[in-house]
Amino acid sequence: MLPTVKHVVAVASGKGGVGKSTVSANLALALGARGARVGLMDADVYGPSIPAILGVTSGPEVTPQRRIIPVQQDGLKVISMAFFMKPGEAVIWRGPMLHKTVEQFLGTVEWGDLEYLIVDLPPGTGDVQLSLCQIIPLTGAVIVSTPQDVALNVAQKAMVMFKKLNTPILGIIENMSGYVCPHCGKRDNVFGSGGARKTAERLGIP
Repeated sequence: MLPTVKHVVAVASGKGGVGKSTVSANLALALGARGARVGLMDADVYGPSIPAILGVTSGPEVTPQRRIIPVQQDGLKVISMAFFMKPGEAVIWRGPMLHKTVEQFLGTVEWGDLEYLIVDLPPGTGDVQLSLCQIIPLTGAVIVSTPQDVALNVAQKAMVMFKKLNTPILGIIENMSGYVCPHCGKRDNVFGSGGARKTAERLGIP
């Protein structure tokens, strides 16, 4: 379905609120800054936030052949469910509709020649994750977690899901471990620090 995309990397989390979308955007921008051609697909249909994070103000174009031209922002090709929703609207869909959306984002968007397509997934282990893994072969998945045991325990469930779907785990990213005061420069580990590293070492994951 994506013959011109070299690597598809899913960014996932076990629970919401761990900064997965922020990590997805930063990962895509960092790869772009290294000279790679990068696309960013916001597949978090329940809470799409990539356009807001990147400051996107315009929506995609649709060709007469009903092909979607992704928005260009900061050198990235971006598509998001947010482009097709009214402000404040909620997505209340069953599995088949979610599957169709993932299928359309992959099959009807003109991604062009990309080295990386970063896919920001919804939190958890639901229909969107299953659809993505079933429709296309993924290069791998990146798991985002905060340092606390509760978050890491849930993140491990996401890892188990990807392993069952034969998707390699590229690594765990620990987010929100520290806050640096802009006034005094002191670092405060609000949620602790190092939990993801310990989990990664125990599981043999980068």
